[in-house]
Amino acid sequence: MADTAYSRGRDLLDLMMTSVEAGATLVQLRAKNLSDREFLELCLAARTKLDQGGVPLIVNDRVDIALAGQASGVHLGQDDMPLQAARAILGRGRIIGISASTVEEARRAEHGGADYIGVGPVFNTASKDYETPPLGLEGLNRIRRSVRIPILAIGGITAANARQVLESGADGLAVISAILGARDAASATVELLKSFVPRT
Repeated sequence: MADTAYSRGRDLLDLMMTSVEAGATLVQLRAKNLSDREFLELCLAARTKLDQGGVPLIVNDRVDIALAGQASGVHLGQDDMPLQAARAILGRGRIIGISASTVEEARRAEHGGADYIGVGPVFNTASKDYETPPLGLEGLNRIRRSVRIPILAIGGITAANARQVLESGADGLAVISAILGARDAASATVELLKSFVPRT
């Protein structure tokens, strides 16, 4: 997840591309501290760079920015625009992900036509404020067993616990500080990707 609040003065697009070149397969753009115009400009710049490698760009929260910026899709929280309204605006060709921290929320997202579910927080994290306590691996697995669409785990995920998260049912990992907070974004990305390699 490319978050302007965690780039620590470094160029966010450079960090994003460093991670992509190291193997990251999807970027979610989050910019709580930018104006609408700045966010749109960042989205357009990010899309231009990511299009070269065929990597999807997902915009966090903002359906309008995703549409105007021609992003691949949007990720919505429980208090954001309703899924059906977002789908009516974006159409069937765009990706819509929904955050869920309970089985009920996950099932509602699946039945509503979400393409994937962002499940979390799995662990404690300082990167984002959550109103709900961490799910833990057991809670993650409970949601995994309740839906069929892909789930991306988020919240306190590091290279040290990533394999456990995947083994508990996550199809992918959404991270902020594990990459943006690292001294070397490329090495941090590679370490996370090692978790996807089956044990021998």
